[in-house]
Amino acid sequence: VQLQASGGGLAQTGGSLRLSCAASGFALGDYAVAWFRQAPGKEREGVSCITGDSTRKQYDESVKGRFTISRDNAKNTAYLQMNSLRPEDTAVYYCATTVPRLLSLDPSAYDSWGQGTQVTVSS
Repeated sequence: VQLQASGGGLAQTGGSLRLSCAASGFALGDYAVAWFRQAPGKEREGVSCITGDSTRKQYDESVKGRFTISRDNAKNTAYLQMNSLRPEDTAVYYCATTVPRLLSLDPSAYDSWGQGTQVTVSS
């Protein structure tokens, strides 16, 4: 049972990146998925989440209108499309899973976590 986050890298301000969260050993569609991020010296914060059936999504105010969460259960993968990147988006990004109908940006609600992927936005 594993979550693998990928797609991070270096982007310029205003640029875009797409993160992927691939699940192995279980059906990702049975779980809600969230993306979190943690910058140096800061607490982990919720960025966006999506229910197992994709009917509901939630975004932190800081990324609304810029980031889009999605998932392809047939590919066992969730995504975070990040546009109009800002230096303050720089952080390690993590994906995590929880029960399928839960929509929450609270890290304590999630019990399975992938390793992080670094996103760095230069000014």
